[in-house]
Amino acid sequence: MASRLVLDIPAKFRKLLSPGKIGQILCLGNLTDKDTYDFLRSIAPDLQVVKGDFDIDAPNLPLSKIVTHGKLRIGFTHGHSIIPPADSDSLLIAARQMDVDVLLWGGTHKFEAYELEGKFFVNPGSATGAMSTGWWSDREEPVPSFCLMDVQGDVLVLYVYQLRKDANGTENVAVEKVSFRKNNNPNSATATGTS
Repeated sequence: MASRLVLDIPAKFRKLLSPGKIGQILCLGNLTDKDTYDFLRSIAPDLQVVKGDFDIDAPNLPLSKIVTHGKLRIGFTHGHSIIPPADSDSLLIAARQMDVDVLLWGGTHKFEAYELEGKFFVNPGSATGAMSTGWWSDREEPVPSFCLMDVQGDVLVLYVYQLRKDANGTENVAVEKVSFRKNNNPNSATATGTS
């Protein structure tokens, strides 16, 4: 029997996620079952997973991991260990503690990407569009989303895929491109002190 999560990944997304096109998946947790794990492994041979707040049957998963692509250190975590949740200052502290250029976090199921103090922060949202209490207004519908990253040297190009409905209710995949370049200038830091 197929997993509920695998079945809930919209067909238009499943069509884009075909095997052999993606080299590595960074999963931000809450796989919750083997079928979803197997589905992700069928897409990319290198599946890196961190523990989400609902991964109770996977006690050995780490809360965070770091991978290196090109000249970028990329950290990722589910987000339930960030207090307060999704707080930009708390995320910046986590990125500094992990010594990463890019920090991916989850938990809100809502896409977000921004640069802060020379670091890049990305929440890819949820490919299933799963609802998350407290992150959406009463009138707001969850928007299924996922991200693909292309890293070349010190540049990361993020492709954001979102399943949106038009005025007639027809679903279409919208793709947005966001770029980040690591600042390699060691003199860019501001020094303070007394003379």
